[in-house]
Amino acid sequence: MKQNTFELKVASTTGELATIREFIQEKASQAGISQKTIDSIILAVDEASTNIVKHAYHFDDSKEIKLHLSVDEGTCTVSLTDFGDSFDPDKVPNPDMNEYLKQRRVGGLGLMLIRTLMDFVEYHTVKGKYNRLTMVKRDG
Repeated sequence: MKQNTFELKVASTTGELATIREFIQEKASQAGISQKTIDSIILAVDEASTNIVKHAYHFDDSKEIKLHLSVDEGTCTVSLTDFGDSFDPDKVPNPDMNEYLKQRRVGGLGLMLIRTLMDFVEYHTVKGKYNRLTMVKRDG
């Protein structure tokens, strides 16, 4: 199977989340990836994209998100690149779910969800230049 690589650029707005979901659905299914795997990828990318809109760009829709998707022998790699504020994912602890539920909190589970859904997650930042989140999911 040959490697398939695709790119998408969208404005940093939650209105573009549907465009991102449709892009991943179309390209991954054309490459023969199972719907179960595609659903996991879409959910993880949706969470990550929302975090970029909220936390990296602070809802500034004049900024852009770059998405790179490659599919190679049943393995999907998705990279999201932004040019906003960075963060250190190692300083974001997994929430205590008992406390979370007791407090009836909303939000704050995105990073844990991404780490749970994907097989590999790496965040790289070049301060003042860009941030890149790379996520890998093997089909099956």
